[in-house]
Amino acid sequence: MKQKNITWHQGKITKDDRHILNKHRSAVLWFTGLSGSGKSTISVELEKRLHVLGIHTYRLDGDNIRHGLNYDLGFSEEDRQENIRRIGEVSKLFADAGILTLTAFISPYRLEREKVRELLKEDYIEIYVQASLEDCEKRDPKGLYKKARKGEIKNFTGIDSPYEEPLKPEIIVNTSELSVVEAVNKIIIYLKSINII
Repeated sequence: MKQKNITWHQGKITKDDRHILNKHRSAVLWFTGLSGSGKSTISVELEKRLHVLGIHTYRLDGDNIRHGLNYDLGFSEEDRQENIRRIGEVSKLFADAGILTLTAFISPYRLEREKVRELLKEDYIEIYVQASLEDCEKRDPKGLYKKARKGEIKNFTGIDSPYEEPLKPEIIVNTSELSVVEAVNKIIIYLKSINII
């Protein structure tokens, strides 16, 4: 429901002012892929590398967000959509704050990712963490695929709920072929090529 009688209160410090202070641009690195593809692992290592480079970062991880901000959401299609909508809005605030934000969410629906792209505009960088379902099931770090195959978890992406691959991500890291270090290097090279860092 759209709220009435509210107005955006503009401050005197802009995003550009924050970029100058930080000595780097802000952006949202939107990691998407199946559970077990390597989204969280890569985002953790990337954040560590960026920190060493003096980049102001913050990482938003799917499970972590569901402990607080999105604790009230389940895994129905509607709840997944609301989960991504909220993360998009939070990410927009982080980008405005001048932070290089790393988000690691399955975000299975193409339409929802496109809505976030539209919201964030040039600040949105989609990173498709590509891995075959077979590889993700072999890794299964949380034992979720095993539970989903037994019917203990419903609406599990890749098993009984769809994952729609990105059509034009800015970056693809195939974790069936690349190591974590190689994936991080590829992302760093891209960020330098577009003058984010």
